[in-house]
Amino acid sequence: MNRLSCAFTGHRPKFFPWGYNEADSRCVELRAALSNQIGILVNEGYTDFLCGMGLGCDVWAAETVLSLRESHPKLKLHCILPCVGQEKPWTDAAKARYYSLVRQADSRVYTSRGYYKDCMLDRNRFMVDHSRLLFAVYSGVSRSGTASTINYARSRGREILILDPQTNSVTRD
Repeated sequence: MNRLSCAFTGHRPKFFPWGYNEADSRCVELRAALSNQIGILVNEGYTDFLCGMGLGCDVWAAETVLSLRESHPKLKLHCILPCVGQEKPWTDAAKARYYSLVRQADSRVYTSRGYYKDCMLDRNRFMVDHSRLLFAVYSGVSRSGTASTINYARSRGREILILDPQTNSVTRD
């Protein structure tokens, strides 16, 4: 594969101290760090971005990719969705944001038609299996979907980029 691909994973808003308040300065700073790092990846030649489209980090990453696509038309956003209707329990505003992003994506892949216990885990594994790099917004919580995805990426020999949401520092492993 000539094109460089990156999968995103990260915590949902309920796991951050600011919750769903995206106007909180800590959230604004995290989103800026996330956007900056995605820009660096684009400059390194990454063109394909796989996003699971969960609330929080996934949505912020998708918005950044779409914004950068305006000046980098070769960028592709691929929505990797765990099941039909993952957004059903969300607020109307969150659903509208999700639908807008999914409509603008270059592709949509459902890893399952219906919900089942491990559908999110299977979606995350699909993204790792189809990418060269995993970009994780990860606070170090060992029992989380993000931690599980990082561990899976390590087992698959993927490069991993971790953005710490408390310090906004980035490490590569």
